[in-house]
Amino acid sequence: MKTIRASLYTMIAGAVLIGCASHPDPIIDSKGVDMAKYQQDLAECREYAKSVSVTEGAAKGAALGAVVGAAAGAISGNPDSGAGYGAISGGTQSGLSNKREQERVVKRCVSGRGYKVLN
Repeated sequence: MKTIRASLYTMIAGAVLIGCASHPDPIIDSKGVDMAKYQQDLAECREYAKSVSVTEGAAKGAALGAVVGAAAGAISGNPDSGAGYGAISGGTQSGLSNKREQERVVKRCVSGRGYKVLN
């Protein structure tokens, strides 16, 4: 039961951290830009970026981290604690990596549509 509760807390903490981790929107040079058209293009690019699943990546990372953590914890005699720490670390790192990839997709998409991306 403790492991299930720890996993739940891990996922919640990871989701909060991922949500606060970065600046998701590209910053563009808006000189001479039709902002209504840009907002439409940005919305379309965000839809493309949704193909990179943050939650799925975080869940896979948490599962892998739990396995690695349990193995490391078994060496020290505490596999449950190791699994919990591994799940937190793996889930957070994978989720952040996928979130950054979503942001890169949006920026490449917007840039590909002719906007000058500054960040």
